Amino acid sequence: MYPALALLPDFALILLGFGLRRLMHLGDHFWNGLEKLIYFVLFPALLFHAIARTRIDFAAAAPFVASGAAALCGGMLLGWLARPLFGARPMVFASQFQCAFRFNSYIGLAVAAKLHGAAGIAAMGILIGAMVPLANLASVWMLARHGGAGVLREIVRNPLILATAAGLLFNLSGATLPEAAGHFLGRLAEASIALGLLAVGAALKLRGGTDAHPPAPAAGAGVTAGRYAAGWLVGVKLLAVPAIAWGAAHALGLKGAYFDVAVMFGALPTASSAYILAMRMGGDGAGVAWLISATTLGAMLTMPLWLIALGAA
Repeated sequence: MYPALALLPDFALILLGFGLRRLMHLGDHFWNGLEKLIYFVLFPALLFHAIARTRIDFAAAAPFVASGAAALCGGMLLGWLARPLFGARPMVFASQFQCAFRFNSYIGLAVAAKLHGAAGIAAMGILIGAMVPLANLASVWMLARHGGAGVLREIVRNPLILATAAGLLFNLSGATLPEAAGHFLGRLAEASIALGLLAVGAALKLRGGTDAHPPAPAAGAGVTAGRYAAGWLVGVKLLAVPAIAWGAAHALGLKGAYFDVAVMFGALPTASSAYILAMRMGGDGAGVAWLISATTLGAMLTMPLWLIALGAA
Protein backbone atom coordinates (compact mmCIF):
# COMPACT_ATOMS: atom_id res chain seq x y z
CA MET A 1 0.00 0.00 0.00
CA TYR A 2 2.99 2.33 0.19
CA PRO A 3 2.56 3.66 -3.39
CA ALA A 4 -1.03 4.62 -2.60
CA LEU A 5 0.02 6.44 0.57
CA ALA A 6 2.91 8.24 -1.13
CA LEU A 7 0.57 10.79 -2.70
CA LEU A 8 -1.46 11.37 0.47
CA PRO A 9 0.48 14.49 1.59
CA ASP A 10 0.11 16.06 -1.86
CA PHE A 11 -3.61 15.45 -2.04
CA ALA A 12 -3.94 16.66 1.57
CA LEU A 13 -2.42 19.96 0.44
CA ILE A 14 -5.02 20.19 -2.35
CA LEU A 15 -7.84 19.63 0.14
CA LEU A 16 -6.25 22.15 2.52
CA GLY A 17 -6.22 24.73 -0.28
CA PHE A 18 -9.90 24.04 -0.91
CA GLY A 19 -10.68 24.56 2.80
CA LEU A 20 -8.50 27.66 3.21
CA ARG A 21 -10.20 29.48 0.36
CA ARG A 22 -13.60 28.90 1.88
CA LEU A 23 -12.77 29.34 5.57
CA MET A 24 -10.24 32.18 5.61
CA HIS A 25 -12.07 34.48 3.15
CA LEU A 26 -8.84 35.81 1.68
CA GLY A 27 -10.63 36.76 -1.52
CA ASP A 28 -10.09 36.07 -5.19
CA HIS A 29 -7.41 38.76 -5.40
CA PHE A 30 -5.14 36.84 -3.02
CA TRP A 31 -5.53 33.50 -4.77
CA ASN A 32 -5.19 35.00 -8.24
CA GLY A 33 -2.00 36.73 -7.14
CA LEU A 34 -0.67 33.50 -5.62
CA GLU A 35 -1.35 31.60 -8.82
CA LYS A 36 0.52 34.21 -10.85
CA LEU A 37 3.48 34.03 -8.45
CA ILE A 38 3.60 30.24 -8.80
CA TYR A 39 3.14 30.22 -12.56
CA PHE A 40 5.54 33.02 -13.48
CA VAL A 41 8.21 32.73 -10.76
CA LEU A 42 8.23 29.64 -8.54
CA PHE A 43 7.55 26.85 -11.03
CA PRO A 44 9.93 28.23 -13.69
CA ALA A 45 12.61 28.36 -10.96
CA LEU A 46 11.85 24.75 -10.01
CA LEU A 47 12.09 23.57 -13.62
CA PHE A 48 15.27 25.46 -14.45
CA HIS A 49 17.00 24.38 -11.24
CA ALA A 50 16.13 20.71 -11.71
CA ILE A 51 16.95 20.51 -15.41
CA ALA A 52 20.15 22.58 -15.21
CA ARG A 53 21.74 20.34 -12.58
CA THR A 54 20.47 16.90 -13.62
CA ARG A 55 22.32 14.66 -16.03
CA ILE A 56 19.88 13.99 -18.87
CA ASP A 57 20.05 10.98 -21.16
CA PHE A 58 19.05 12.71 -24.38
CA ALA A 59 19.14 9.44 -26.32
CA ALA A 60 16.35 8.11 -24.09
CA ALA A 61 14.52 11.45 -24.06
CA ALA A 62 13.26 11.10 -27.65
CA PRO A 63 11.17 7.94 -27.05
CA PHE A 64 10.16 9.43 -23.68
CA VAL A 65 8.72 12.52 -25.37
CA ALA A 66 7.14 10.29 -28.02
CA SER A 67 5.30 8.33 -25.33
CA GLY A 68 3.92 11.59 -23.90
CA ALA A 69 2.82 12.68 -27.37
CA ALA A 70 1.10 9.34 -27.92
CA ALA A 71 -0.84 9.76 -24.67
CA LEU A 72 -1.82 13.33 -25.53
CA CYS A 73 -2.91 12.47 -29.08
CA GLY A 74 -4.82 9.47 -27.78
CA GLY A 75 -6.73 11.76 -25.42
CA MET A 76 -7.51 14.10 -28.30
CA LEU A 77 -8.85 11.30 -30.48
CA LEU A 78 -10.99 9.81 -27.70
CA GLY A 79 -12.22 13.26 -26.73
CA TRP A 80 -13.24 13.86 -30.33
CA LEU A 81 -15.39 10.73 -30.24
CA ALA A 82 -17.68 12.47 -27.74
CA ARG A 83 -18.67 15.04 -30.39
CA PRO A 84 -22.14 13.52 -31.17
CA LEU A 85 -23.20 13.94 -27.52
CA PHE A 86 -22.91 17.73 -27.83
CA GLY A 87 -25.65 18.17 -30.40
CA ALA A 88 -25.83 21.52 -32.19
CA ARG A 89 -23.51 23.53 -29.92
CA PRO A 90 -19.98 23.00 -31.23
CA MET A 91 -18.50 25.73 -29.01
CA VAL A 92 -19.52 23.79 -25.90
CA PHE A 93 -17.84 20.71 -27.33
CA ALA A 94 -14.72 22.73 -28.25
CA SER A 95 -14.50 24.01 -24.66
CA GLN A 96 -14.87 20.62 -22.99
CA PHE A 97 -12.84 18.70 -25.58
CA GLN A 98 -9.59 20.01 -24.07
CA CYS A 99 -10.44 18.39 -20.71
CA ALA A 100 -9.68 15.00 -22.27
CA PHE A 101 -5.96 15.71 -22.66
CA ARG A 102 -4.74 18.89 -20.92
CA PHE A 103 -2.66 18.20 -17.81
CA ASN A 104 -2.01 19.86 -14.45
CA SER A 105 1.69 20.71 -14.32
CA TYR A 106 1.60 21.55 -10.60
CA ILE A 107 0.48 18.05 -9.63
CA GLY A 108 2.77 16.50 -12.22
CA LEU A 109 5.90 18.11 -10.83
CA ALA A 110 4.89 17.24 -7.26
CA VAL A 111 4.38 13.58 -8.17
CA ALA A 112 7.61 13.42 -10.18
CA ALA A 113 9.55 14.86 -7.23
CA LYS A 114 7.97 12.29 -4.93
CA LEU A 115 8.93 9.41 -7.23
CA HIS A 116 12.43 10.32 -8.39
CA GLY A 117 13.53 13.60 -6.81
CA ALA A 118 15.40 16.07 -9.02
CA ALA A 119 15.68 13.51 -11.83
CA GLY A 120 11.89 13.09 -11.80
CA ILE A 121 11.35 16.85 -11.86
CA ALA A 122 13.76 17.19 -14.79
CA ALA A 123 11.99 14.41 -16.70
CA MET A 124 8.55 15.86 -16.05
CA GLY A 125 9.86 19.30 -17.01
CA ILE A 126 11.05 17.99 -20.37
CA LEU A 127 7.68 16.38 -20.99
CA ILE A 128 5.75 19.49 -19.94
CA GLY A 129 7.92 21.70 -22.13
CA ALA A 130 7.35 19.44 -25.13
CA MET A 131 3.63 18.80 -24.60
CA VAL A 132 2.38 22.28 -23.65
CA PRO A 133 2.70 23.56 -27.26
CA LEU A 134 0.87 20.50 -28.61
CA ALA A 135 -1.93 20.81 -26.03
CA ASN A 136 -2.28 24.55 -26.67
CA LEU A 137 -2.37 24.10 -30.44
CA ALA A 138 -5.14 21.51 -30.24
CA SER A 139 -7.18 23.50 -27.71
CA VAL A 140 -6.90 26.85 -29.47
CA TRP A 141 -7.56 25.26 -32.86
CA MET A 142 -10.88 23.90 -31.58
CA LEU A 143 -11.87 27.25 -30.10
CA ALA A 144 -10.34 29.46 -32.81
CA ARG A 145 -13.52 30.36 -34.69
CA HIS A 146 -14.81 32.25 -31.62
CA GLY A 147 -11.60 33.75 -30.27
CA GLY A 148 -8.62 35.80 -31.27
CA ALA A 149 -5.90 34.35 -29.05
CA GLY A 150 -2.60 33.91 -30.87
CA VAL A 151 -1.43 30.39 -30.11
CA LEU A 152 2.17 31.02 -31.24
CA ARG A 153 2.42 34.08 -29.02
CA GLU A 154 1.06 32.15 -26.04
CA ILE A 155 3.54 29.33 -26.59
CA VAL A 156 6.66 31.50 -26.89
CA ARG A 157 5.64 33.46 -23.78
CA ASN A 158 4.77 30.42 -21.67
CA PRO A 159 7.06 30.58 -18.59
CA LEU A 160 7.19 26.80 -18.18
CA ILE A 161 8.37 26.31 -21.75
CA LEU A 162 10.90 29.14 -21.42
CA ALA A 163 12.27 27.72 -18.15
CA THR A 164 12.53 24.23 -19.65
CA ALA A 165 14.34 25.52 -22.74
CA ALA A 166 16.71 27.65 -20.64
CA GLY A 167 17.46 24.71 -18.35
CA LEU A 168 18.19 22.42 -21.29
CA LEU A 169 20.51 24.99 -22.90
CA PHE A 170 22.34 25.49 -19.60
CA ASN A 171 22.61 21.72 -19.17
CA LEU A 172 24.02 21.28 -22.68
CA SER A 173 26.55 24.06 -22.13
CA GLY A 174 28.26 22.02 -19.43
CA ALA A 175 28.30 25.01 -17.07
CA THR A 176 27.71 24.74 -13.33
CA LEU A 177 25.38 26.94 -11.35
CA PRO A 178 27.17 29.25 -8.90
CA GLU A 179 26.55 28.15 -5.33
CA ALA A 180 24.60 31.28 -4.41
CA ALA A 181 22.40 31.00 -7.50
CA GLY A 182 21.78 27.32 -6.79
CA HIS A 183 20.69 28.06 -3.22
CA PHE A 184 18.45 30.93 -4.40
CA LEU A 185 16.71 28.78 -7.02
CA GLY A 186 16.51 25.91 -4.55
CA ARG A 187 14.63 28.07 -2.05
CA LEU A 188 12.13 29.11 -4.73
CA ALA A 189 11.76 25.50 -5.83
CA GLU A 190 11.03 24.36 -2.25
CA ALA A 191 8.16 26.83 -2.02
CA SER A 192 6.70 26.02 -5.42
CA ILE A 193 5.20 22.57 -4.95
CA ALA A 194 3.35 23.19 -1.67
CA LEU A 195 1.96 26.53 -2.84
CA GLY A 196 1.09 25.07 -6.24
CA LEU A 197 -0.96 22.28 -4.68
CA LEU A 198 -2.72 24.75 -2.37
CA ALA A 199 -3.64 26.80 -5.45
CA VAL A 200 -5.03 23.70 -7.18
CA GLY A 201 -7.29 23.05 -4.19
CA ALA A 202 -8.38 26.68 -3.98
CA ALA A 203 -9.51 26.53 -7.61
CA LEU A 204 -11.84 23.54 -7.08
CA LYS A 205 -15.51 24.26 -7.76
CA LEU A 206 -17.81 21.72 -6.19
CA ARG A 207 -21.03 23.61 -5.67
CA GLY A 208 -22.83 26.76 -6.49
CA GLY A 209 -24.27 28.14 -9.72
CA THR A 210 -23.86 26.23 -12.93
CA ASP A 211 -20.80 24.42 -11.59
CA ALA A 212 -22.93 22.25 -9.32
CA HIS A 213 -23.69 19.49 -11.83
CA PRO A 214 -22.16 17.83 -14.86
CA PRO A 215 -22.79 20.18 -17.81
CA ALA A 216 -25.57 19.47 -20.28
CA PRO A 217 -23.84 20.12 -23.57
CA ALA A 218 -26.64 21.13 -25.89
CA ALA A 219 -30.19 22.31 -25.95
CA GLY A 220 -32.26 19.31 -26.92
CA ALA A 221 -29.49 16.86 -26.13
CA GLY A 222 -30.84 16.30 -22.64
CA VAL A 223 -29.32 15.97 -19.19
CA THR A 224 -28.48 12.32 -19.82
CA ALA A 225 -26.34 13.18 -22.85
CA GLY A 226 -24.57 15.83 -20.79
CA ARG A 227 -23.76 13.32 -18.07
CA TYR A 228 -22.57 10.77 -20.60
CA ALA A 229 -20.31 13.37 -22.21
CA ALA A 230 -18.88 14.47 -18.84
CA GLY A 231 -18.38 10.87 -17.70
CA TRP A 232 -16.72 9.99 -21.00
CA LEU A 233 -14.25 12.90 -20.82
CA VAL A 234 -13.37 12.18 -17.18
CA GLY A 235 -12.85 8.50 -17.98
CA VAL A 236 -10.66 9.34 -20.97
CA LYS A 237 -8.44 11.66 -18.93
CA LEU A 238 -8.01 9.49 -15.85
CA LEU A 239 -8.09 5.97 -17.30
CA ALA A 240 -7.56 5.84 -21.06
CA VAL A 241 -4.77 8.43 -21.40
CA PRO A 242 -2.51 6.87 -18.73
CA ALA A 243 -3.18 3.42 -20.24
CA ILE A 244 -2.04 4.75 -23.62
CA ALA A 245 1.04 6.30 -21.99
CA TRP A 246 1.83 2.94 -20.35
CA GLY A 247 1.47 1.07 -23.64
CA ALA A 248 3.57 3.59 -25.57
CA ALA A 249 6.29 3.70 -22.90
CA HIS A 250 6.46 -0.10 -22.84
CA ALA A 251 6.53 -0.36 -26.63
CA LEU A 252 9.32 2.22 -26.84
CA GLY A 253 11.41 0.42 -24.24
CA LEU A 254 11.37 3.07 -21.51
CA LYS A 255 12.53 2.08 -18.04
CA GLY A 256 13.01 3.61 -14.61
CA ALA A 257 12.22 7.28 -14.09
CA TYR A 258 11.22 7.88 -17.71
CA PHE A 259 8.69 5.03 -17.66
CA ASP A 260 7.19 6.09 -14.32
CA VAL A 261 6.98 9.77 -15.25
CA ALA A 262 5.43 9.02 -18.65
CA VAL A 263 2.63 7.00 -17.03
CA MET A 264 2.00 9.53 -14.26
CA PHE A 265 2.01 12.34 -16.84
CA GLY A 266 -0.85 10.54 -18.56
CA ALA A 267 -2.68 10.13 -15.24
CA LEU A 268 -2.69 13.85 -14.39
CA PRO A 269 -6.04 15.68 -14.05
CA THR A 270 -7.03 18.54 -16.34
CA ALA A 271 -5.24 21.87 -15.92
CA SER A 272 -6.99 25.05 -14.79
CA SER A 273 -5.64 26.73 -17.92
CA ALA A 274 -8.43 24.94 -19.81
CA TYR A 275 -10.95 27.13 -17.96
CA ILE A 276 -8.98 30.30 -18.63
CA LEU A 277 -8.78 29.55 -22.35
CA ALA A 278 -12.47 28.66 -22.60
CA MET A 279 -13.50 31.90 -20.89
CA ARG A 280 -11.10 34.04 -22.94
CA MET A 281 -12.45 32.63 -26.20
CA GLY A 282 -16.14 32.80 -25.30
CA GLY A 283 -16.62 29.13 -24.47
CA ASP A 284 -18.37 27.07 -21.82
CA GLY A 285 -16.44 28.12 -18.71
CA ALA A 286 -18.86 26.55 -16.23
CA GLY A 287 -18.74 23.13 -17.85
CA VAL A 288 -14.96 23.19 -18.06
CA ALA A 289 -14.67 24.27 -14.41
CA TRP A 290 -16.77 21.29 -13.37
CA LEU A 291 -14.66 18.87 -15.43
CA ILE A 292 -11.42 20.26 -13.98
CA SER A 293 -12.74 19.73 -10.46
CA ALA A 294 -14.09 16.27 -11.29
CA THR A 295 -10.80 15.07 -12.79
CA THR A 296 -8.80 16.55 -9.89
CA LEU A 297 -10.91 14.79 -7.27
CA GLY A 298 -11.06 11.62 -9.36
CA ALA A 299 -7.27 11.64 -9.67
CA MET A 300 -7.05 11.31 -5.89
CA LEU A 301 -8.36 7.78 -6.44
CA THR A 302 -6.88 6.84 -9.80
CA MET A 303 -3.30 8.17 -9.45
CA PRO A 304 -2.52 5.98 -6.41
CA LEU A 305 -3.85 3.01 -8.38
CA TRP A 306 -1.49 3.79 -11.26
CA LEU A 307 1.33 4.06 -8.74
CA ILE A 308 0.45 0.64 -7.35
CA ALA A 309 0.46 -0.74 -10.91
CA LEU A 310 3.91 0.77 -11.49
CA GLY A 311 5.18 -0.78 -8.30
CA ALA A 312 3.86 -4.18 -9.34
CA ALA A 313 5.23 -3.96 -12.91
